[in-house]
Amino acid sequence: MTLADPATRPQGAHALRRKHFNPWSLGAIVIAGVVLAPIVAVLWIAAFPTDNIWPHLLSTTLPRYMSNTLVLMLCVGLLTAMVGTGAAWLVSRYDFVGRRWMEWLLLLPLAIPAYIGAYALVDFLEYAGPVQTTLRELMGWQTSRDYWFPEIRSMGAAVIVLAAALYPYVYLLARAAFREQSGSAEEVAQSLGAGALQRFWRVGLPMARPAIAAGVAIVMMETVNDFGTVDYFAVQTLTTGIFSVWLESNNAGGAAQIASVVLALVIILVTLEKSSRRKLRFFNLSTRFRPVARVRLGGTAGLLALASCLVPFLMGFILPTGVIMSHALANLEEWNNPALIRATLNTLTVGGIAAVVTVLAGLFLVYSVRLSGRTLPRLLLPVTTIGYAAPGAVLGVGILIPLAMADHAIADTVEAVTGRNIGLILTGSSFALILAYCVRFFAIAQGAADAAMGRVSPNLALAARSLGRNNAQVLGAVYAPLIRASVASALLLVFVDCVKELPATLLLRPFNYDTLATRVHEQASLENLGDASPAALLVIFVGLCAVGLLARANR
Repeated sequence: MTLADPATRPQGAHALRRKHFNPWSLGAIVIAGVVLAPIVAVLWIAAFPTDNIWPHLLSTTLPRYMSNTLVLMLCVGLLTAMVGTGAAWLVSRYDFVGRRWMEWLLLLPLAIPAYIGAYALVDFLEYAGPVQTTLRELMGWQTSRDYWFPEIRSMGAAVIVLAAALYPYVYLLARAAFREQSGSAEEVAQSLGAGALQRFWRVGLPMARPAIAAGVAIVMMETVNDFGTVDYFAVQTLTTGIFSVWLESNNAGGAAQIASVVLALVIILVTLEKSSRRKLRFFNLSTRFRPVARVRLGGTAGLLALASCLVPFLMGFILPTGVIMSHALANLEEWNNPALIRATLNTLTVGGIAAVVTVLAGLFLVYSVRLSGRTLPRLLLPVTTIGYAAPGAVLGVGILIPLAMADHAIADTVEAVTGRNIGLILTGSSFALILAYCVRFFAIAQGAADAAMGRVSPNLALAARSLGRNNAQVLGAVYAPLIRASVASALLLVFVDCVKELPATLLLRPFNYDTLATRVHEQASLENLGDASPAALLVIFVGLCAVGLLARANR
């Protein structure tokens, strides 16, 4: 008789177990409830606000927020689709000087948050920056009235910065799709007289369209989530509207209503992306897979291909890193600044705790669902990934308002019983911030745990149980050693995302509590890039660790 995992047993095999208390199923439901609670809270507060300003929003600011957000999403999505797909096609189909280096260098902009790129671009192109200063010296111009220079803090600049930071999402998925295509289709198209451009439009691009659509959808969701870039460039989007209505107008209900619009927009994006993948499926019918042979490009064609790949790499990585590095070297005393040290320790603390808690919760949830085989945990498992799609500002609204109410209730109860004012325990500490990180990046931990456990043979677990091991011992003795590498990767990825997260951190951090991301944002907003540069370099360094792990996994 073949041993089978409990998750694959027939439903009848669990009939007796369902009658009894199952801590694994209960734990899975609790974890899923905690992850989904902020989303539910946002919708509830939006539906039943204390002060309903929805009519006012509709007649004044909401149309502007919505139009700017849609324009930004569409422009960034289109630009990243062009850049990411084009770069992926070049490194996948052609062999030119520097191709092997460019294949991995094109991933490096993922290490730099878009808001750091925004600060660097403005510093580089502003009136007192090196570009305009050099132009004035060369041309003999005295003031800005003597020449025309494009407006830097504008929608166009925000599109360029976001596209330079986010195109690797499209590039990574498109490159994988192009590499998995069979050379037979290319050869057939070539034998029918199709040129290089026709083969791209009629063969390569249609087959890679689902992957490209997935990458563009991720880019658009990250664009909606962005706050630092659009705030610095004075572009009023739905995310900046949440901050404005909540913090400046002191209207939590209105902020929740704008957050619900953002959430609806994200759900529409996810639905469209999944729908496009269902409608476009391609299968390799050949039993012998043969990759596409790269075409050698030399001379001018090879240089043009190299230049096409260098431009996004220079804009997305070299420019921001170079500007930040120059400021960091010119302000070496800032590395000893106590505020920077505190921000670093705070980042390591909340990021580390959030990463450990998130990965352990994801591991527990996946294992519990596989173990119990019950319907409710199994249905909740995929829904818990919605936190990754929800912008940080949305989660901030859904977490802070309910926690503040609970905080005041606890403080009032304790004071009524003991006569002692204990203050705010939940919102007055980093608890809310850690909870937001856990909810926001739970999908990373859950996905890594699910994929890793799926590679472990269920017979190993059943053999351990037959030797008298209980479920917890099976998890520790069988699964843990086999999925250790995947768990470590998930820990690193969650930690890196926690370090880079800005909107949720700005909303949920305790008073006078800075992380590296908030220090960069605050100092750069004060036009003090010298003080912001050490923290920005630390954020970039942490991001490079994740990119290195990603490159290693996608060899």
